[in-house]
Amino acid sequence: MKAVSADPARVRAAWQGRISGCILGKPVEVLSFQQGLDGLTDYLADTGALPLRDYVPLEPGSTVERRGKACCRDHISRAEPDDDIDYTVLALMLLEEHGVGFDVTDVARAWLRRLPAGATWTAERAAYATLLANMDDEFVNGDEPGFDIGLCSANDYNDWIGAQIRADLYGWVCPGRPALAAELAARDASLSHRDDGVYGAMFVAALAAAIPAGRTIDAAVDAALGQIPAGSGAAAAVAFGRGLVGRDDAVERLHQEFAGLSPVHTVNNLALVVWALLSADDFSAAIGDAVAAGWDTDCNGATVGGLFGLTGNPIPGHWTAPWNERVAVNLAGQSELALGELVARTMAVADRIGASH
Repeated sequence: MKAVSADPARVRAAWQGRISGCILGKPVEVLSFQQGLDGLTDYLADTGALPLRDYVPLEPGSTVERRGKACCRDHISRAEPDDDIDYTVLALMLLEEHGVGFDVTDVARAWLRRLPAGATWTAERAAYATLLANMDDEFVNGDEPGFDIGLCSANDYNDWIGAQIRADLYGWVCPGRPALAAELAARDASLSHRDDGVYGAMFVAALAAAIPAGRTIDAAVDAALGQIPAGSGAAAAVAFGRGLVGRDDAVERLHQEFAGLSPVHTVNNLALVVWALLSADDFSAAIGDAVAAGWDTDCNGATVGGLFGLTGNPIPGHWTAPWNERVAVNLAGQSELALGELVARTMAVADRIGASH
């Protein structure tokens, strides 16, 4: 695959798509976890939201109102803080500070300096706890760690979805360079994840790098698969999701195949992402079907949205207008960023990488 220059329009659409998909899935995330696919489907059907092609309506008194009113249709004024966006901004800051030469200790320091522990979950929270228990001031200030940093990924959640949601931007800044994108994502992921937890992140980053340079999304999937072990659970999940394209029972088959897995595991959500991305003819269908299919709704909406944005197709205005290019984050020293600033900073990093590679 030939490297290409980063396109500001695609980068902007990737940010728009990721943020819009995250907002779409955020208010129903807890509902999906607690009540499963049936509960999610019932809520969307009862509010007249199926097929899901716009933001989720608000039903007064529901779990959705208690957990996500600010992300419901007619109540959105900005993108509310969410880890799916925090980690994307954090990856951007990591590349701004260290370039592509960063290592896992740089990721650890970035977390300690900028990421509130209360804004982490599962594998990230466990890795953070290990850092806090073992770090010293010298490590935070730049010295080598006085402990085995590999201990951070020895946790019960290291094949769950956390690293997969941190990976997109590494592909955005490496168009046509899926191997480099996968390598960057693997370094980031290795702080908290192992095996399929890392491979899912590598695949998503490589796919994001391959889409702008590929003839089709399907061809980009092939290129991304080339960056992860063929015998891995992540590769099998990609193949399974791909095989469901065009099937009327795709969502049912997804939930049958991965029954018993956590709704925030890597492989089930990866299969769903691949199916939704390859099945949709337009952005609304891509993120709408990804969210309506359940499991980790905001993560999958965000990942599918960002990847679809890289295709060069514009994001419809009814998705972007409500949040007014305002992006709230949970990072030290920051509360809200402007979309235009994020696009400009991402392009600056992509241009530097392109000039040096």
